[in-house]
Amino acid sequence: MREKILYAIGIVTGALLVRNLYVILLQLPDEAKQDAIWRIFCFHLPAAIVSFTGFFVALVFSLIYLAKRNLKWDALAASATEVSFALAIVTLVTGSIWARIIWGVWWAWDPRLTSYFICLLIYSGYLMLRRVIDEPTTRGRLSSVLSIFGFTNIVIVWKSIEWWATLHPGPVLSIRSGGGGRMNPAMESAAWWNVLAIGLLTVMFVAMRMRQEDTRRELDALRRLAHTI
Repeated sequence: MREKILYAIGIVTGALLVRNLYVILLQLPDEAKQDAIWRIFCFHLPAAIVSFTGFFVALVFSLIYLAKRNLKWDALAASATEVSFALAIVTLVTGSIWARIIWGVWWAWDPRLTSYFICLLIYSGYLMLRRVIDEPTTRGRLSSVLSIFGFTNIVIVWKSIEWWATLHPGPVLSIRSGGGGRMNPAMESAAWWNVLAIGLLTVMFVAMRMRQEDTRRELDALRRLAHTI
């Protein structure tokens, strides 16, 4: 049953991505000030939104693990974090490409960019921590604490353009601009459709990653049993 659901999500996701690419690349015109490079925002913004959502979901699962000590929740948190980290890399790369065209540099130590870089360092530390600790309960506890700490930096990233003077563009979506976003409504609609597509793709990847975590938990259980014999 779960495989059928994943196949269905995969078909819907593929159709959405093809539709979105057609609209973004062939139907929508160039932006007045940014020309063709504005299209990268239709991938940059959705990747950022979905990755932040995934990190929040991982935070919730981590808190549940700390409360219940059930390794299933730790596996869910780890799966959500790994996929969200990959999307965060996409966000950083697409943002750097945009910056090269608009700012003339690949990177600037801007508050938004710097806080985002710190975010990536924290979550890369999370992933490395899980590789070096074999004992499941210790790994889950320490990973959960690091997930909580990491999400506090997500809040800083999200609010940085409001708290500090920054080169990064201010809120462009209507949801963050009191209903009056600075992006053309057709372009904003394309970005939101891509949020849906990338969100569904993320669900698929998390489900696939969970299978690997299930196998890992079984191996951990067998390892502990072998040690008791």
